[in-house]
Amino acid sequence: MIRILVQTGPIDLAAELALVEADGAGAVATFTGIVRGDDGVQLLDLEHYPGATEAALRTLAEDATVRWSLLSATVVHRVGTMRPGERIVLVATAAPHRAAALDACAFLIDRLKTDAPFWKRETRGGEARWVEARESDDAAATRWARD
Repeated sequence: MIRILVQTGPIDLAAELALVEADGAGAVATFTGIVRGDDGVQLLDLEHYPGATEAALRTLAEDATVRWSLLSATVVHRVGTMRPGERIVLVATAAPHRAAALDACAFLIDRLKTDAPFWKRETRGGEARWVEARESDDAAATRWARD
């Protein structure tokens, strides 16, 4: 099962994990991203390209499902305005064994940072600025390239 959601409301971890665990897997790996308040961030506005964002996330989940023989892959990503401490993303993968679930989860979070069309704007001290892509995100994504 592949489940992709892009939403403005909060992420219900318990409900999402119950769906992943229902597949009877031997392992479930998760990553929950939380809006950081470091460097004085007061608000994070996340914009996306509807339709294209979901398609990009689905393509990544399909790739992970095939590559690691997953039973389930879920990506729930928020958009809109969020405050520090709020959940921004959930990635959950289910597989017969832990290594596959863990690797697939890491792959999905690394690749969605570079492959999904999201744009971040942070507000600090009342001033908003767009967040540039990070070299560290590109480096993390490239480790999953196939030879």
